[in-house]
Amino acid sequence: MAHETLSSSPAASIGWTVTTRNRTSSVSALLVAAVLAAGIAAPFFVGRAALQDLFFILTMLTLAQSWNLLAGYAGLVSVGQQAFVGFGAYMMTACVILSGMNPVIAILLGGLAAMALSVPTAFFVFRLHGAYFAIGTWVIAEVVRLILAQWKALGGGTGTSLPSGVTRELPGVHLVAEWFGVRPAQAADMVCYWLAIFLACATIGAAYRLLRSKQGLGLAAVRDNREAARSVGIDPNRVKFAVYLAAAFVTGLTGALIYLQKARISPDAAFSVTDWTAYVIFIVVIGGIGTIEGPIVGVIVFFILQNLFADYGSWYLLVLGFLGIAIMLFAPRGLWGLFAERTGLQLFPVRRILSGGPSIKSTKGGPHG
Repeated sequence: MAHETLSSSPAASIGWTVTTRNRTSSVSALLVAAVLAAGIAAPFFVGRAALQDLFFILTMLTLAQSWNLLAGYAGLVSVGQQAFVGFGAYMMTACVILSGMNPVIAILLGGLAAMALSVPTAFFVFRLHGAYFAIGTWVIAEVVRLILAQWKALGGGTGTSLPSGVTRELPGVHLVAEWFGVRPAQAADMVCYWLAIFLACATIGAAYRLLRSKQGLGLAAVRDNREAARSVGIDPNRVKFAVYLAAAFVTGLTGALIYLQKARISPDAAFSVTDWTAYVIFIVVIGGIGTIEGPIVGVIVFFILQNLFADYGSWYLLVLGFLGIAIMLFAPRGLWGLFAERTGLQLFPVRRILSGGPSIKSTKGGPHG
């Protein structure tokens, strides 16, 4: 949590400094390290059902952080992220079934394929603004779904399954099974979980590093005022394009990992706007859009609500909708924003604080004294 100093500015010569450190930085760093260590060790202490729940939380968190980077920091409110989830998953499936590729390499290629898809997608949707941008991303996702539903080699509209035991080919599965005396299926779940925790941590770490950099300042400037950002030498289109590609890559990786663990894919499931976009938006909104901590809080709340109300059918969706509306009306910065505003606590401080400067000494007798 090092601080930044304006060494090249005139203000620096008289003692001004810019820092992101706050009074809780050291404590929060230790807390994050402890949670990460507990997460890595979790497969040795919890059952397979709990491990799959943790896998779900981590993958949804990664999707939420990617969407939060788009909407919360770049101002790109997309409702078509399921395009990259599904496309990445289908490319992974194709690599495994049609080419017999190693699953880990197939996951990476799924992410790269999603990023490649985002290039022509950006060409069209970046010509749109506001609600039209959101609708445009959804339309493109539907077009991609309909195209892949015609791919007969992968089951067409009904989908297909990965070869039996393909997850057991993941690097380290046999080693984990041998070292810890677990069945290969359980070892495969453990390796998939560790891949999910690595992906989630890498996404959060990359977002945190970006937001603390000069590029992060440029991103915030573009979000707040495009013309003002352009006037100081920032190219808004280039910044947004880079973020859009990065979000597509991470989303594609996550989709590929999810459907490797599921071992079955279909167009309707892989391109579900509810599962991969609506729920993600809900997570970010209730947690706190424009903060790294917000999606973490949001995904925990979402998981709890899902387990409490999932048996009530459509009432479950109504509860989520009412909660989302209430948060937007009474706590527009989300649950984390409300908490941080009252406590000043930041686990990932990115706000820059100006401090120091020359001290002003008063003299006796007033201005003429």
